[in-house]
Formats: sequence, C-alpha cells, structure tokens
Amino acid sequence: MPEKISYQPLTAEYYEQVIALGNKVHGDGYLTLEKIVLWTTKGIEQVNGSTVNTSFVALHQGQVIGFRITYSAKKWPIDEWCSPSQWQVAEDKCCYFKCNTVDEQFRGQGVGKKLLMLAIEAAKTQGALAGISHLWKQSPNNSAVNYFSRCKGQPIASHVGKWNEESKQGYSCVLCGYDCQCEAAEMIIYFDKT
Repeated sequence: MPEKISYQPLTAEYYEQVIALGNKVHGDGYLTLEKIVLWTTKGIEQVNGSTVNTSFVALHQGQVIGFRITYSAKKWPIDEWCSPSQWQVAEDKCCYFKCNTVDEQFRGQGVGKKLLMLAIEAAKTQGALAGISHLWKQSPNNSAVNYFSRCKGQPIASHVGKWNEESKQGYSCVLCGYDCQCEAAEMIIYFDKT
C-alpha cells in the first residue's frame, strides 16, 4: 500500500477533483456536477441517527487519486441491464457499486480494493446484504472484471451496449466515442462472504 494515502467519505469538497479524474479515466462527459450530486446523494442514509455515506475518495497529498461511488439499496433503478432473478438476495437488500476509479499511477497498489471494502462496510451498516455492479469488459486486459473477481465478485450476466444511451447524451467513451458498444459484466458480491 502506498504511503500517505487517506480515505474519506465523498463529499462536495471533493466534487471538482472527482469530476476531473472521472472524465480523464472514463472519457469526457462521464461526470458532471449534476451527475456527481445525484450519484453521491443516492449513497447517503440516516442509520440510528448517524449519516452513513457509501461513497469514498482516496487522497494523496490532499489530491483525489481514486474514488468509489456506491448507491444504497432501494436507491437505484433496477433496469433491463439487471438480472435480479439470479441474485439470490432480495432486490431491496442489494446496493449498487456505480463507479470505481483510480488514477493510473496509483493502480495495482490496493487503492481500489480499499475503496470497495469501505463501501461494503458502509452498505452493510445501511442493511445491504450484497452489491451489484456492471464492470467494463473492454478495460485494458479486462482489469475491471479481474479486480472485481479478486474481491469475491461473481458473474451474473453480460450486457452489450449498456452505456450506449449515455454515449448518445454527451458521454464520449474512450474506445467508442459517442456510440459506445462496450460490454458490461453484471457481477455481485455477497457481503457474508467478504
């Protein structure tokens, strides 16, 4: 693990840096202020009088070098890209791992895994039993799926064109541009096995 990396809940003070890192890694238009506000709000709940946030940032020398955005259970849309009949956990007990991003120079050092573990602990506090994600199969060497698998993620289904509509609305995929045909691997992590 690299020295001097700290982890904090993702709050408004980090939005500008998170947007910049997200767009650098995933492509222009991936994150906007409107999206980041909406996405982070979906991960915040009150539990026994305390605010529990499922989204986190990794900081090195005060700069965001990674982030994980997670939606609380019941706060995300289960759409045609989801296979709840195969989850083996009730839909309202599944959080959603929306996005995990680590700056290239800090990859392979456990930052992504630490962000995921923090999100899992927060989601468990909120009552979730599992987490669903859609992983980018076209990531270099399929690293997204490989990383999630090493974190005990199990495959559920594959979905071609999941991000196509977003690409037509201003997201420029780093591989496909404004007509994204990338494939998403729907995966699940069961929290009692982490």
